[in-house]
Amino acid sequence: MTRKPAHLAVYDTFADWETGHTTAHLARAGYAIRTVGPTREPVTTLGGMRIQPDLALDGLRPEDSSLLILTGADLWDSGDDLAPFARTARAFLDAGVPVAAICGATAGLAREGLLDDRDHTSAVSFYLAATGYGGGERYVDADAVTDGNLVTAGPTEPVAFAREVFRLLGVYEGEVLDAWYRLFHDSDAAAYAVLEEAAR
Repeated sequence: MTRKPAHLAVYDTFADWETGHTTAHLARAGYAIRTVGPTREPVTTLGGMRIQPDLALDGLRPEDSSLLILTGADLWDSGDDLAPFARTARAFLDAGVPVAAICGATAGLAREGLLDDRDHTSAVSFYLAATGYGGGERYVDADAVTDGNLVTAGPTEPVAFAREVFRLLGVYEGEVLDAWYRLFHDSDAAAYAVLEEAAR
């Protein structure tokens, strides 16, 4: 089956560690991973890696994508440089295409009003409250939260973030999804046998 690509937003101060599980296992499941920058100019992650985006944000259309992934970055909290990515997330959700946001990207979505009427999580509730958004009553104190086509997570939960993305896209389900999470989050060796059997 041919799948549309999953698009990973990249920008300066991109938090490297937050999406590795998600993109690696999506790629193994047959999703092409395409990076999307503010422009096609290279960006530098928090870890000092330079990434050459595959395309510029103004060339991204929801109908060409399976998923938009927004990772944390210092830039989410230091101005409006990344606001266009939050507006693109709105376009994706309006079109029924999933969005997954972790760490500071959740604040960007809050500022855009996308969390006012959806269950969500982040690092801590008061981090989002500082944005002045109207969704405080929908905040859930959990490792990761899915509401419709939106996944949110805090910066310490990259594995739970990936779990929710896999569930939403149907990459792993049921006991296989549970085993994947137990293996990568809890180092549960018994979970490996479940995944090995599923791979057969």
